[in-house]
Amino acid sequence: MFKLLAALHGAVGFLTRLPVGGGTERWDAFRRRPYTIVLVGYLIGAIAGAAFFLPLQPTTVVAAYLIALYALTGLTHADGLSDLGDALAVHGDSERRREVLKDSATGVGGVLLLGVSLIVLTLGALAFAGIDSMTALRVAIAAEVGAKLGMVVVVCYGRSAHEGLGSQLVDRIDSTHMPAALLAAVPALLLAPGGSSTALLGALAAGPLAGVLTLTWAHSRLGGVNGDVIGATNEIGRAVGLHLGVSLWILL
Repeated sequence: MFKLLAALHGAVGFLTRLPVGGGTERWDAFRRRPYTIVLVGYLIGAIAGAAFFLPLQPTTVVAAYLIALYALTGLTHADGLSDLGDALAVHGDSERRREVLKDSATGVGGVLLLGVSLIVLTLGALAFAGIDSMTALRVAIAAEVGAKLGMVVVVCYGRSAHEGLGSQLVDRIDSTHMPAALLAAVPALLLAPGGSSTALLGALAAGPLAGVLTLTWAHSRLGGVNGDVIGATNEIGRAVGLHLGVSLWILL
């Protein structure tokens, strides 16, 4: 139990800006239990999703959701998405793309991909705001858990492109950790009231799908994955998950 709590502590410290402290012991415990990434998704989704209960106009509710989300998680993953966008846009071999990933300047590709992701996320949240707060919360949690599950897909099946923070996870974790992560995501589906199970499934499934796509692209175009790819997977998975969840909820 102590090791699990240490791993959760390390995961919260890695994935959020909550002042929980760090330390080598907690970091190592976290790396041995990547399913804790998924568990932190419940925390983030619940805190940010609580904004949907605010008695405010829909646009203000969405603004509150986005502010809470990025105040809680920081901008590290968004920066990874921006870097990935620049790498997508550049012409050249794997080495050239990796150089672009390391460049602190943001190009047109990064601005475009980050902008589109935020628009998709915002429109998905706006469709929920002021309509059904409880379903919005459930889908927000499912989308966050799915996004974190997508990150686990990348670290479990990826190979590192170079030494760095991402390699400390990728080189330590393999596919044997995936079943535990999948099991950790199951409760997100149990949150479904009548008629919304398909919406939650869509919100949850988007993250792993994003993980497969970014992993495949990174292996073929970068020669492996790094922290930017892991972070970008989270941002894409969340945005598509929330948008797909609300779309399925409205249609079905």
